[in-house]
Amino acid sequence: MQRQPLPEPSFRQKAGTRWSGFAGAFALLFSAISALSSPANAKACSMNLRGINLAGAEFGSVGQPYGQGYIYPSKETIEAMGTDRFNSIRLPFLWERLQPTLNQPLDPTELGRIQDVVKTARANKLVVILDVHNYARYNGELIGSAAVPVSAFADFWKRLSAVFANDRDILFGIMNEPHDIAATDWLTAANAAIRSIRDIGAGNLVLVPGTAWTGAHSWTQSFYGPSNASVMTGVVDPSNNFAFEVHQYADSDFSGKADNCSHINDAVSALKDFDNWLQANDAKGFLGEFGTVDSLNCLVGLKQMIDVVDNNPDRWVGWAYWASGDWWPKNAPMIIHPNLRDGGSQILRTLEPALGIPAKTCRS
Repeated sequence: MQRQPLPEPSFRQKAGTRWSGFAGAFALLFSAISALSSPANAKACSMNLRGINLAGAEFGSVGQPYGQGYIYPSKETIEAMGTDRFNSIRLPFLWERLQPTLNQPLDPTELGRIQDVVKTARANKLVVILDVHNYARYNGELIGSAAVPVSAFADFWKRLSAVFANDRDILFGIMNEPHDIAATDWLTAANAAIRSIRDIGAGNLVLVPGTAWTGAHSWTQSFYGPSNASVMTGVVDPSNNFAFEVHQYADSDFSGKADNCSHINDAVSALKDFDNWLQANDAKGFLGEFGTVDSLNCLVGLKQMIDVVDNNPDRWVGWAYWASGDWWPKNAPMIIHPNLRDGGSQILRTLEPALGIPAKTCRS
């Protein structure tokens, strides 16, 4: 179903919002899920990413102190994800904190926090996806503007990729959910970032979103000129080691803001349509954010969503569920809390049949 994307929902940015818990009967859930399962097609090399977003470092406003406005995932939280048999984490953070001044060195303290996460993740055999959670902006100014030229975006990725160059367990998510930028302009910025990454010799897998919040449901729609589907085939990667990142939620506007899955069937259909686009264009995909609440029909739909990815490893490098982290309120919708101490057990049980597979470090 075609819907105009709304502004990014606050509960996917900040941990201060309070949410109500949900209760219900799940007696029929797992038999229903079992009926939906089918063997994956092992056609080609896949990273088999079965991951989760560990939110927190993108929280708050720039300038707020560490530990008050934002937080990186703790050692205990990362270890809990390994215990839950995820094989990868997507790590959102803010560009402005890591590079306080454009075209200048990265902040060593902030970079050190990221490196600490990577160290702990490696100890738990978790691939790390570095996610610049900035919506194609820096201090509110769009990439490609006079304040934030494309060259500044390329410079940032030159500096960050040099730190993790050719670490095969580190993936580069070049930008989270660009929006209100033409697909053609975003393509220019994405290609500049990719070129800067390759120019310093980094061969890491790069995850490339589209514009319009990179929704699978909106991939073929024209919000700011030509669609992602028609424009993003113009990605140029000298190493040919990239995948298109999409996000997909299941509420009425597909934003993930509401505590329901009123359009779960449309969300599943959107992923299937995007999968068809990948096949038609001989491309790779990554489902970087998705999630739903823990009612029966939502969880059945959730299983259908991951089946689209898991059953087509020749076209998908994997998925990362939204979300977990240290600062989510108790019983927040969609959240899988570390050690399930504050909720998320039904969602985790739905994902569990797909977990426990080691991530591959083959080229995607």
